[in-house]
Amino acid sequence: MFQLLWILLIGFVLGVIAKLILRGPQAIPWWLTMLLGAAGAWLGNAVAGWIGVRHTSGIDWIRHLLQLGFAVALIGICAPAWSSRRSR
Repeated sequence: MFQLLWILLIGFVLGVIAKLILRGPQAIPWWLTMLLGAAGAWLGNAVAGWIGVRHTSGIDWIRHLLQLGFAVALIGICAPAWSSRRSR
């Protein structure tokens, strides 16, 4: 149960940071921001494991940058689709 809460909290934080990095408004609800941030974290972990940098002897900067990069990409792709879907 606590792991799910932790995943959602990290997803929300990554989603908010990703929205701050992107230019312009992203008219998506907070729950979608959280889910896309969590998906970005999951994809970043998967890629970090695939290239062999998931666990290091310090702060895993590459893994965290991959997570944030995927969160930015997902929000950048989904926000325009969400706003055009809502405007119809």
